[in-house]
Amino acid sequence: MIKRVNRVVLIGTGFVGSSYAFALLNQGITEELVLIDLNQNKAEGDAMDLNHGLPFAPSKTKIWFGSYADCKDADVVVLTAGANQKPGETRLDLVEKNTKIFKGIVEDIMSCGFDGIFIVATNPVDILSYVVWKFSGLPKERVIGSGTILDTARFRFLLGDYFDVDPRNVHAYIIGEHGDTELPVWSHADIAGTSISEWTKNKQGFDQDDLNHLFLNVRDAAYQIIERKGATYYGIAMGLVRLTKAILGNENSVLTVSAYLDGEYGQSDIYIGVPAVVNRNGIRQVVELELSNEEKEKFVHSANVLKKTLQPVLNNY
Repeated sequence: MIKRVNRVVLIGTGFVGSSYAFALLNQGITEELVLIDLNQNKAEGDAMDLNHGLPFAPSKTKIWFGSYADCKDADVVVLTAGANQKPGETRLDLVEKNTKIFKGIVEDIMSCGFDGIFIVATNPVDILSYVVWKFSGLPKERVIGSGTILDTARFRFLLGDYFDVDPRNVHAYIIGEHGDTELPVWSHADIAGTSISEWTKNKQGFDQDDLNHLFLNVRDAAYQIIERKGATYYGIAMGLVRLTKAILGNENSVLTVSAYLDGEYGQSDIYIGVPAVVNRNGIRQVVELELSNEEKEKFVHSANVLKKTLQPVLNNY
């Protein structure tokens, strides 16, 4: 009897894709990893380079440069291909060019009989998650965007740094668009079950502006990193690996991903960053937080910006 193994197909071996592949190998998450890129030499080189690291990996992973035909037996297809955000560009500026790229990619994948789960990482991730869902015809639960998984990690890191606490013990979420209209859910932010507002009482020299500035650093982190090194890729790569692990391990983990809303948070027919339970079937359920009135207003604004951006795309396709 042949044992069923997990297969991940990565489309796009640029900065984000190659960083994801490297992190995936280092954590031993999947038994098979297929690399696909328009630049065949780059993808082949990455496969060779990664294979040479196998003696140091925690478990055996079969890695090769492949084709869309390899998607037929894939459990997860990760999309990191597309145009990158340039200095001065917003994520929403990339809509038209990346939608066009994704239409061809998704059609090629689906024509091979793919019936697994899509993870979308390319920006603007909320818009592209929606178009992947539309182009693929898969159930909404099986198209997942990276959403605000990285923004939430940045939020937790900066809060942990500010209060001198391990960020893994910080529980706080960024929701909404992965972009300029995202928002922090201060009403549910806590460390070890104690609200952030309580922690501030014991913070020597605390100033409310510190927290306001902290969030701005979360929201604008990508701009700051792009200005310094041209692109962001390590953080999002590790976030994508965490999401892949939750799927393949059937974890039922809560992660802030871009999920399709069908009435949750008062929104419908939109992909947007929210906490969701993720397992082997994709998104099991959206976790609907009780937001403050101010948070509700900001979330509605974020959703409206995405809907306005999405409308021309729907009209064209």
